[in-house]
Amino acid sequence: MKLQKFTLSTKREGFYNITAQVRQAVKESGIQDGACAIFCPHTTAGITINENADPDVVTDMLFGLSKAYPDRPEFRHMEGNSSAHLKASAMGSSATVLIENGSLVLGTWQGIYFCEFDGPRTRSYYVKVME
Repeated sequence: MKLQKFTLSTKREGFYNITAQVRQAVKESGIQDGACAIFCPHTTAGITINENADPDVVTDMLFGLSKAYPDRPEFRHMEGNSSAHLKASAMGSSATVLIENGSLVLGTWQGIYFCEFDGPRTRSYYVKVME
């Protein structure tokens, strides 16, 4: 299947559940057994898989990341978004999900998130479904 590009508009910082779009890409591919790669081409955003049942999990993750990677006056990057780069590196730029019987193999409470750390922006991410 060809590479699919998706776009989204983001706020300053947040996690955006993209599971439905990834599921649709898998369905359209017709692939029954394989893998799906989700990739973020930005240095201040990322991709992660985590709980999607309780919205407080996302709130807590954003809080924890802000505590772990706060803005610091010692940062030298002239754009002033070094903490966003650190958070994006911690999350990672991609995730791979297995496909079995035409469906994503995710845990009961798992969802796929696009993680924005330097918005508002118009962002993109890519999905590739493979046998």
